[in-house]
This record gives sequence, C-alpha cells and structure tokens, in this order.
Amino acid sequence: MTSIVVGIIALAVALMLSSAIGKAPAGTARMQEIAGYIHEGAMAFLYREYKALSVFVLVVAVIIAMFLSPMTAVCFVAGAVFSVCAGYIGMTVATKANVRTAEAARHGMPEALKIAFSGGAVMGLGVVGLGIVGVAAAYMIFGNIDIVTGFSLGASSIALFARVGGGIYTKAADVGADLVGKVEEGLPEDDPRNPATIADNVGDNVGDVAGMGADLFESYVGAIISAITLGAVAYPGGEGVMFVFSLAFAGILASLVGVFYARSSKSNNPQAALNHGTYVGGVLVLAAAYYLSTSIFGNTNAFVAIASGLVVGMLIGKITEIYTSADYASVKKIAQQSETGPATTIISGLAVGMYSTFLPMIFICVGVILSFFFMGGAKDTGMGLFGISLAAVGMLSTTGLTVAVDAYGPIADNAGGIAEMSELPPEVREITDTLDSVGNTTAAIGKGFAIGSAALTALALFSAYAHTVNLKTIDLLNPVTLIGLFVGATLPFVFGAMTMESVGKAAYQMIEEVRRQFHEIPGLLEGKAKADYQKCVDISTAAALHEMIMPGIIAIVAPLAMGFLFGTEALGGLLGGALASGVLVAILMANAGGAWDNAKKYVEASGRKHTPVHDATVVGDTVGDPFKDTSGPAMNILIKLMTVVALVFAPVMAANGGMLLSLFK
Repeated sequence: MTSIVVGIIALAVALMLSSAIGKAPAGTARMQEIAGYIHEGAMAFLYREYKALSVFVLVVAVIIAMFLSPMTAVCFVAGAVFSVCAGYIGMTVATKANVRTAEAARHGMPEALKIAFSGGAVMGLGVVGLGIVGVAAAYMIFGNIDIVTGFSLGASSIALFARVGGGIYTKAADVGADLVGKVEEGLPEDDPRNPATIADNVGDNVGDVAGMGADLFESYVGAIISAITLGAVAYPGGEGVMFVFSLAFAGILASLVGVFYARSSKSNNPQAALNHGTYVGGVLVLAAAYYLSTSIFGNTNAFVAIASGLVVGMLIGKITEIYTSADYASVKKIAQQSETGPATTIISGLAVGMYSTFLPMIFICVGVILSFFFMGGAKDTGMGLFGISLAAVGMLSTTGLTVAVDAYGPIADNAGGIAEMSELPPEVREITDTLDSVGNTTAAIGKGFAIGSAALTALALFSAYAHTVNLKTIDLLNPVTLIGLFVGATLPFVFGAMTMESVGKAAYQMIEEVRRQFHEIPGLLEGKAKADYQKCVDISTAAALHEMIMPGIIAIVAPLAMGFLFGTEALGGLLGGALASGVLVAILMANAGGAWDNAKKYVEASGRKHTPVHDATVVGDTVGDPFKDTSGPAMNILIKLMTVVALVFAPVMAANGGMLLSLFK
C-alpha cells in the first residue's frame, strides 16, 4: 500500500510541475506558432500510433485469455495502458516546455535550465509513478506473480512499438533535413526554409521522449516483477517481496529529492547541476538500501547487490560519455579522420563503437558476480539469482531522476530549433545550444544506462523463466540447445537490419520530398515562400506506423515458436544468445552513433561549417542517427520483450513445448 501512496505522490508532483510549466511565458506569436506545429504533429502521431496498437493489444489479450487466464489478460491490457499514459504525459509536457525554455533563455541560463529540466522531470516521475502503482496494485489484487507478469508483457509490447515507431519517425526526418538542407543546400540547423525542420523537431519528441519513456517504463516494471518473482522463491515468508517494494519506495523519494535539487540550481553550468542532482539521488538510495538490508535481512548482502547495480549503471554512463563526448579523444579522433572524407569517418566511428563494448560488458559481469555471490549464490542459487534481480532494481531505483535528465535533452533541442526559426537574438541561441550540447551528453549517458539496465533486467527475467520451467542447466553440447543459441544470437542482427532498412526507406521518401519543394516552390530557398511542413510530417508518420509492425511481431513470435517447437531448454538457449549479442550490438550502435553526432558538433564548434570536413561528419552523423536513435535503443526492448514473453507463457510451454522434437521420439 505504501508503494501505491508514494507512486501517487510522484504523479502529484509531476502534475504540479506540469502546471508550473504551463503558467510560464510562451514567447512571441511566431514562437507559439512554431511550437503549435510541433505539438500538433507529435500528438497526431501518438493518436495514430496508439489507435493502431489498440488492435494489437486486444488481439494479444484474447490469446492470453484463451491459453493462460483472463486475469493475466487484464494485467496485460493494464500494462499496455499504463505505458501509453506514460508516453502521453511526457509528450504533452515536452511540447509545452520547449517553447517556454526558448523564452526563458532570453532571461538567462538558470531560468532556461529550470523549465527544460522540469519538463523532463514530469516524464520521469510519471514513469515511476505509473510503474509502481500498476505493479503494486496488480500484486495486491491478484496476489499471484504468474498473473502479474502479464503487466510487464503489456508494458514491453508497447515500449517496443513506441521505440521502433518513434525512432523511424525521427530519423527519417533528421536524415532528410541534414542531407538535403545541410549538405546539398548549405542551410543551417533548424532553418525555417527546410521543409523537414518541423518533422525533425516532432521526431525529437516521439522518439526521445515518448519512446525513451516507454523503454525505461518497461525496464522499471520488468526489474520489479523479476525481483518479486525471485524474492518470493528465496524468501517464502514474504521478506523478499517486501524488500523490493520498499526499495522502489525509497528510490522514488530519492528521485524526488534529486529532481528538486537539480531544478533549484542557480548555476550557469547545466551539466554540473544535472550531475549533482543525480549523485544526490544515488547516495540517498544507497543509504536507504543499507537500512532496509540490515533491518529486513539482518545483513548487508542485499545492500552490496543493490550498490553493485547502481555503481555499474553510473560507470556505464561514464564510459558512454568518454566514448561519445567531444571532451575526450575518441570523438576528436573521428573529427581528425574526417579530414580525408566520409569513408574514414565511418571507419573510425565503427571502431569507436566496437571498442566501447568491452568495458561496459566487464562492468556488467562484475555486477552480476558481486550481486550473485554476496547474496549467497555459491550456497543457494535461488538466493544468488535474487541478488542479480536486486542489482537490476538498484540500477533502476532512480529511474525517475534518470528519465528526467534524459528527457531534458530533446526539450532543449526543440528550444534551440524554435529559437532559430523565430530568429531570436544570438545570445538566446547560445544558451539553447549549450543546453542542447549538454542534452546530447545526457542522452548518450541515458542510452548507456538503458543498455546496462536492459542486460541486468533481461538476465533477472531469464532467471525467473528458468525457475518457472524448472530449468536447472542449459547444455551447450545438446544440438537442440545450440539451435536456440544460434537463432537467438542472430535475431538482434535481423532486427537491427529491419529497423535500419525502415529508416532508409522513410528517409528516401523524405529526401525526395525536400528536394521537390526546393525545386518547385518559387522563392523557398530565398526565404520568400513558406515550406509545406505538413507533407514531411505525414511522410514520417505513415512510414513509422507501417514499418514498426514486423519487428514487433518477430520479438513476440520468435520465443513462442522456439519454445513450442523445440522445448524450454532450446528457448533458454535462444534467450541467452539474444541477450549476449543484443547487448553488444546495442552498445556498439548507441556509442558509434553518439560519437559521430558529437564529431560533427566538434567540427562545427571549431568554425569549419560548410567545409569538406564538415560534410564528411554530417554523413557520419546521418549514418549514426538510426544507429543511436532507432536500432540501438530498440535492441534493449527486444531482449527484454522476448524474455518476458517466455516468462508469461512458461507454464504452457513447460506442459506442451517441444512438439517438433516429439515427432522424432
């Protein structure tokens, strides 16, 4: 019950912040006109996306009701609805905060930071508030973990479509705007003459706000559900479940303190303000974890497991920053390599992405070992698996704060676009550019954090699946298991190819349309005519809704087909293969894309715009866009969704799996 109360408090604070943002000045008539285009485009996309997904949710709910139970189907629908609400809340506030951030920038950095971060905080607090209220209510009502897993499946399903659909939308617009507007016509960023500019700004919201929010919503929910599943096994008396909900309670309170700490900063250094808020939240969670561990379990074992997850998350974020920030050597090296053309830009960026996989994986492995063995894994495997799930919960305990820092980025980016299109004074654009630059770093760190949490959450969910089907070991000498392993390792590559190809198709249409408008609308390039923004918005919307379907179907059908045809152990192999390759591909794509993006900005900051070096980095950034904002982030949800599908349908597969193998016996 206390978890529900603190979730409601988080939602109330989000409502309060939203109200404060709405009362802030919205700027000139021109600023409000541009913001209106962005808001209308974003909300129109969400409406069409959710309308299409409602059919999918109803069909899957009927299947779950037929093969599992009507109560699991109810939880599935609830998880989907709560995920939709999280995305809707974030999108609504972000499209209000962008223009108000631009207006606040006319009065100084602290004022602009306060509005932008408050907009991100509404998204963060909405995610954790809805997440804990949904899971706790489902657990109170049904009292059966097997039923409550349906809530996680609903959240994961919506998250995948939101990430893929939003990613395709935003990158189709971004690629079209960059290649035609910047490279071919030499226009600056967010120039109002560029027909794809509004679609690009809309995309920042549907991809990096609604999509990212749904991503971390399902991670948060999945981590809690896997932890209470394994906690109930490790502590039949209920202490494990109570500990997990108490930790989530403490994490939300810590996030609230961190949000208000960062929001109240008067610093002209936005990065420092955001970092300080994050550190305050992390320290408070560690203190709460120590108290809960000693008071509930009588030892510090759970505290060590939680601390390992939280520290691993922060370390992965720092490593991500090192590989993607222009303050470090990797990005500067890409910029240097770009002096010989786009080919060497691509080569050096891919190398950075590949190198960047090593340390995060080492940190994840260290986190797994510490959390497993400190909880007694060598003596009691069930207890050790619970420790791994606690590491995932620890990493995600400050999700409210993490999402706030991440969602701040696209709001700042939009503010810069509105400032450019409204022709505000140069000093205003300098402030929004500084906010945007910090936002790029926080977004990269957020993506690294999401990848690390996805790995631990998927591992915890996999452990819960193994327990449910009574899978003690996975025999790699068994050819059937190897089939599952190889197919699972292949799926992230197929999934990545499909999403990259989808961006390519949509971008092709966008490029053709932007070129058409430049050629056919007299006076557009001279600023004497107005671009047809709506046409570009429609292209991105239609492409995203059409192309998001097949990747989502693969994520759901693949584990079901493997389990029913080859059995639960083969499905275990599939999940293991997908987890290992999916995490590596996600890190590679996210960090290579982020490094290419900041290499371009590094060259621009050095005064070399509209030079061959700049053109080369723009090409690199264009390749990196679907890497870091479509395929890479969606990879996190792919590995979790497949594991959740396996967990939800585990009882049925345990009884009826391996139908194809039975023909050979």
